[in-house]
Amino acid sequence: MSPFSRSAFADGLAGRILLGIWSSPKAVVATILCLLFLLTALFGPYLTPQDPYDLAALSIMDSKLAPGSEGFDGMIYLLGTDGQGRDMFSAMIHGLRTSLGVGLFSGFAALMVGTVLGLIAAYSGGRIDSVIMRVVDLMLGFPTILVALMLLALLGQGLWKVVLALVLVQWATYARAVRGAALVEKSKDYVEAAVTLGIGTPRILIGHILPNCLPPLIVIGMLQVANAISAEATLSFLGIGLPITEPSLGLLIANGYKLMLSGEYWVSIYPGLLLLLLVFSINIVGDRVREILNPRLGER
Repeated sequence: MSPFSRSAFADGLAGRILLGIWSSPKAVVATILCLLFLLTALFGPYLTPQDPYDLAALSIMDSKLAPGSEGFDGMIYLLGTDGQGRDMFSAMIHGLRTSLGVGLFSGFAALMVGTVLGLIAAYSGGRIDSVIMRVVDLMLGFPTILVALMLLALLGQGLWKVVLALVLVQWATYARAVRGAALVEKSKDYVEAAVTLGIGTPRILIGHILPNCLPPLIVIGMLQVANAISAEATLSFLGIGLPITEPSLGLLIANGYKLMLSGEYWVSIYPGLLLLLLVFSINIVGDRVREILNPRLGER
């Protein structure tokens, strides 16, 4: 049996992470920002004065208004408007919802796929392990954005196509990490005892080995969410990610890129700053969690 129960392990791990974050002011600020971004994404439709993707709510008379300007209907646009007359504050909130949703969903799906394949590879060994790891090596041998570009060139534009492409390029990272941690746990006495007692393989993998693989998965998961958000923004900026009818921070940056030359900097700069702050805060929290779970990193 495992040397400690799953509930005790989860409580201890959560406690270590929370105390470790609390001891770092930088990590506390980044965590608060992450929570604010998450809450904003969840309740975005109730926070925005306009639906920026409802054509009936837009007015061409209000296009390219500077931040703080009053619109044709008397509405004050705190962050200005874009070339279509969309309120930039509302557009950024909707873009945040999409970008964060893509990052979280693709990261979770990739974690599930990579964890299952990593556990199977470590526990089965032999030819199965060899085949899975050769595929992992192949996937990790190419830049993530390049593989995503090729996949979307075949799949086409669309929200779920972007998610699928990101899952296909992310799962290998989880699989390699899980396999390495599972190989260490597989050779321990409590796993051999469980096999001797006749406990089934699924129960051994899920109930005994998997809980001990959680620390690296937590760290990789947080960093991969940030990578997925950046990748989606890059793909959308290049015009092969989300279609123009979908809100996305990458699309907002792309829409305002040409307008910067004529002085309408806010159309591109504000979404870019929001994207930067979102990815930066997630990375700070992820780096802090990595230091907590591996104290030797903090001693360097």
